[in-house]
Amino acid sequence: MIKPHTRIVLITGFSGAGKSTTLKQFEDLGWEVADNIPLSLLSPLVREISREGGLNIAVGVDTRTSGFSTQSLLSLISKLKEDANSEVRLLFLECDDAVLQRRFTETRRKHPLASDRPVADGILKERGMFQPLKNKADICIDTTLLSLPDLRHQLIQRFSLKERPALTTTIVSFSYKKGVPREADLVFDMRFLRNPYYDEILRTESGKNAAVAAYIAEDTAFAPFMEQLVNMLELLLPRYLAEGKSYLTIAIGCTGGRHRSVCVAENIHDQIEKSGYFTQLIHRDLVEV
Repeated sequence: MIKPHTRIVLITGFSGAGKSTTLKQFEDLGWEVADNIPLSLLSPLVREISREGGLNIAVGVDTRTSGFSTQSLLSLISKLKEDANSEVRLLFLECDDAVLQRRFTETRRKHPLASDRPVADGILKERGMFQPLKNKADICIDTTLLSLPDLRHQLIQRFSLKERPALTTTIVSFSYKKGVPREADLVFDMRFLRNPYYDEILRTESGKNAAVAAYIAEDTAFAPFMEQLVNMLELLLPRYLAEGKSYLTIAIGCTGGRHRSVCVAENIHDQIEKSGYFTQLIHRDLVEV
């Protein structure tokens, strides 16, 4: 019998989407980590680690795993979840095809499903194979636009073994040119505010700069918008908490992800932090000049 409160995270997803980095982060967080264990040995391994006192187990599974098939992995997850004393979650790492292909090209690695064919063929085959796993995933992280630090932030936020407040919020500024963050729960568009990009002095600065923030604040719509946004979040956050939501991602966007979204994200982060919630701030598309 698995000891009480054993936590098991099975980590899978598309080749090149960041599984190795994810497993390393789990290891750094203090989890017991294993990779590509034959599926037939996974249940005995979990029980053995649990008997030895390892109550937080992360296991990487992909097409290289002996005995792997979508159905066999889903059946294993179902079997592990039958144990009332364990918490089992499936973490799926998603990524766009073009980015996956670029990563394989840059590293000159072969795709595991395309050893003698173009990388694109392997990606296409894997996408079809893994779709049922993605549909059943408890957590899906899209690494398409995530830097390594941002991926680590998300993993720490969700899987840190240190005690966390009941609700963790993440504020993400972004550029609409690069797409809305797929993990976003709430999205706000700042393109209605005056744009510092058209001021030659402020263009190369960011929304963290005091002069840029002052320029944006001069817009007559800024103050009433911020007041109403803060009021809305003060209403919503306790309700999300009461509903049992553990993580909330608030995305703030503008055209380039440099000025208006960054400025507003900084303000919102400060306001939420003052309200007593644990919050993180990520400027996804801000490149410092």
